[in-house]
Parts: sequence; structure tokens; C-alpha cells
Amino acid sequence: MEAQPLEVIINFLKSIGLSVIQEKIPGPAFLPGLCLKQGSLVIDIDKLQYPGDVLHEAGHLCTMPPDVRGTMDDTLPVNDLNNGGEILAIAWSYAACVYLRIEPHFVFHADGYKSGRASIVQNFAEGYYIGLPLLQWAGMAYDNNKAEEFNTLPYPHMIRWLREN
Repeated sequence: MEAQPLEVIINFLKSIGLSVIQEKIPGPAFLPGLCLKQGSLVIDIDKLQYPGDVLHEAGHLCTMPPDVRGTMDDTLPVNDLNNGGEILAIAWSYAACVYLRIEPHFVFHADGYKSGRASIVQNFAEGYYIGLPLLQWAGMAYDNNKAEEFNTLPYPHMIRWLREN
């Protein structure tokens, strides 16, 4: 029997060292069935409406420096780091879709991304990698030139899934 995408995602997140907790979430959350709690991704399977959101929210955690990641909760301060985090999470979650062989529309679904999901997926499909410069700056992926310089694969291949600095 083939694993379901959510199971594949959760296993992947745990394998890269992200803290994933499956438990009931009392009250409302930013996204149905998901919240961030002290650097962990909390999933309430019964309330989860879009399983692809798990991968995107994980991208927020994985692309932050470790000292920031460990303090992240649903209420994030408004600052440049968190504002840029949306672009990083989009790029990270697209790379994860490619790596896990999950259809990008599973993450970039019709009810998310302020009606921009089609253009996000189209840009990635055409090689216009939103957020790649930030991933490269964070030491997580390389563009074609840097990948060739370091004799590795370019994005959407990831050098590391968790940001180290």
C-alpha cells in the first residue's frame, strides 16, 4: 500500500530534524489544524483542511535561523525576517514537493495564496524560482552558477533542509 501524501510529508519533516507534534489544538489557529508552538509544528489531524499546508508551514520553520526557529509561535513579530519568511517558505515548500514527488497544487491549493497559486506554480514550472536568492543567501540551495561552482545540483535541489545560521 502506498503512503498518503500527509504521511509522506510528516515522515520527511521528522527525518530532517523538524519537531512535529500531532495533538488536538484547542480553539482557533492561523490555519485550520495547524499551529507553531516554540519551534514545533503542531498538527491536529481532525481539524486539518488542507494537508499541503503542513509542508508550507514547515517551510516557515525550516528556513529560519535555529535561534529564531526555536522561539516561533503562531504570533510572529512583524519584522523583515518574518516578512521575508513567506517567500522562503514558498520556495522551500516547492523544493520539498519536487523532492517528495508531490504535485505542487497539493501545497499551492485553490483556497490559499490570495488567489496567486496558479502563477506561483507556473513561475516555478518555467524556472522562475521565487525565493531562490534568499535560499541561496541562507546557504540552503544554489542557483545554476553556484551549483556548478560547487559541483552539485541547482535548485530545486536543496543543499540542506534546515537552515543552520
